[in-house]
Order: sequence, then structure tokens, then C-alpha cells
Amino acid sequence: MLALLLSLIFLACRERAGIIVLCIPPATPAGAPQKNRHDTTSRRHDTTSHRQETMPGWQKTAPGRQAPAVHPGMIRIPGGTYRMGDDGPEAKPDEYPAHNVTVNGFWMDTTEVTNAEFASFVNATGYVTTAEVKPDWNELKLQLPPGTARPDDSVLVPGSMVFTPPDYPVALDDYSRWWSWAKGTDWKHPQGPASNIKGKEQYPVVQVSWQDAEAYCRWAGKRLPTEAEWEFAARGGLRNKPYSWGDEAVNAGKPKGNFWDGHFPDRNTKADHFAGLAPVASFTPNGYKLYDMAGNVWEWCRDYYSSVYYRQTDLPGGIDNPKGPGGCYDPDEPYAVKRVIRGGSFLCNDAYCSGFRVSCRMKSTEDSGMENVGFRCVSDQ
Repeated sequence: MLALLLSLIFLACRERAGIIVLCIPPATPAGAPQKNRHDTTSRRHDTTSHRQETMPGWQKTAPGRQAPAVHPGMIRIPGGTYRMGDDGPEAKPDEYPAHNVTVNGFWMDTTEVTNAEFASFVNATGYVTTAEVKPDWNELKLQLPPGTARPDDSVLVPGSMVFTPPDYPVALDDYSRWWSWAKGTDWKHPQGPASNIKGKEQYPVVQVSWQDAEAYCRWAGKRLPTEAEWEFAARGGLRNKPYSWGDEAVNAGKPKGNFWDGHFPDRNTKADHFAGLAPVASFTPNGYKLYDMAGNVWEWCRDYYSSVYYRQTDLPGGIDNPKGPGGCYDPDEPYAVKRVIRGGSFLCNDAYCSGFRVSCRMKSTEDSGMENVGFRCVSDQ
């Protein structure tokens, strides 16, 4: 994947994690180091507030909204014990071993955060998203192999990656065949500078980084879900099922979510009635009345990503309320700081990406946004 980045001459500077959201399977390492360079004591991991508060337009003193006594737009998830991960034939190496996890009850947004909701946040705080800020090469190079050449200044401009599918079949070993860097792409222009979100107020906000999602959550008096909370909620009360709706194959029966129908990436039959993003709550919710826990957009989780984390949490007595590893570990891109994303997107299908499986794990660098990545919030109160 790193070679793939180099082939793009780092046009995806902040979006190098786009490799991941395209569902390329992670490598299987022989084992994890006891400690890696992404230890939580690292200065680079102090990202929950520093970058956002130093961005142009960020109002550091703008108060966050307190979590209300009632929870409009949220539903109570009861908590409980379940088998997290998967040991089945479709499981990827970072999904096993399946292990017992207990989570406390919490509140969760019934839908992904919408453009309208994110606009309210931006209007109230003056917040500027990662994609709207010129990349800082001194920060970027810390996540790339030592000695990586500095890209031309024409590349180091505000922007993001957009889905640009070919109209003919292509091999699926090079994501640059269907993703392109576009200057001026951001949450208000999610498909490039000529696009906009007018009339799409109830669509999920995309082109937001983990840092952007964290900032929104703080303002709203909420937080991002842990990966364990997210999977428990996605299962909707079902036990040991591959999908949030149960056992039925994704292409059987009526549409179950917003996925890629047809041959990826050149032909979408739109059997689910959508070629790209869909408005939130367009499909039947799961057993907890949560919408779009499979498909539409990948969703940020709070946790750092580690490809071997489940090996460390597979304890005889199970584990209570895991918060993720202390730092990230991804042998594919060992210098990058990554967070977990879950749920799949409108680009997933059985032939290329099975991100809609409830146990499927993906990852992305925390300063990256994509056209198919959004988030939802949770609250403990």
C-alpha cells in the first residue's frame, strides 16, 4: 500500500488512509511489538484538541453543548456481553479470535451525523475542517517512511480524495483507478469543488477526519463510540450473526442498506436505488432501531487501530468495556497514526469489499476524510 501511495506522488497526503477504506485486507504480522513508536506518550498522539484549536476560525472558548437530560435523535443501547470479532471463513486476520466482551449501556445516535447537524456546529464555532487547511509537511512526514521526498507545493493544498469510477472493468489491485485527489474538496464540496450539499441536509456529512468528528462530539456534549460499543450496537441484539440484519445474504430479498450493486467499480445497477450516498434512515433499522449500521458511510470509532488487538483482549474471563489499544499498530503503514472505522459504505459489495459484515474492521489515518466516511455519536449520560 505504501508503494501505491508513492505511485501517486503523495497526492493523497492527508488521505493516505483511503487505501484502507477501500477494503484492502491488512497484512498478517507474525506478532506485535510490546511497544511501538505510536505510544500514547507521544506528542503526535495529543490530537484530541491541539490541531483543531489552532486552525483558522476555531473558537477555542466556544462552549460545548451539555448532553441533555433527554436524548433527541438517540436511543438507549442496553449493554451486555457478546462475542466480538469473527472466527469464520470470511473473517480477516484482524477480526480474530472472536472473544467475550461486556459493554455498559449507553446512548447512541440513531443515524449518522448529517450535513445539517454538522453545519450547526460549524456556524456556532467557526470550526475549520482538516480538508480545508493547507497540509503541514512537517506533520505529514512523521507518518511517512524516513527520507520520503517532499511533494511539490502544488500538491500541498487543501483538498481530499473523491470517487472517480471508470466506465470499464479494471483490476482491483490499484485504488488510484477509481480514486482521485481533488483540490477544494471538503464537507461542503464532498465530490470536488464543483459539488455542493444544497438539498442534501439529511445526508451523512462526509470528508470529515477523526479529528473533525472528535471536535463535533465535544461541542455536542457527546463522544465517539468505542469499537466494542459500535459492534455491540450494530449487532442489534442478535447473537453471532454475520450481518446487522441476521443471516440472509446481502443480495437476497429487499435492499438492506446502501451498498454497491453490480460490478465494482465500473457498473452500479442501483438495485438499492442509490448510486452514491443516501439520505440517513433510508433503509430498515436494526434490532436496536439504529439506521445504516451497515453501508452508506464508514463510521469513525474512538479507538486506535491495531491489527493484533484482539489477540491481546482474548482473556479467559472476557474483558469489560475495552477502550482500544494504547497506540496504533499497522504493519502495512507502520508510521501512520490510525483509528478504527466500521460499517462499510456505498462502495462495498461481496466481490470487492465485505465491510457490511458486522465484525469487519477497517482503519484510516486520523487526519483523513473521504467521500465515504462519516460518524455518529454516543453519550454515557
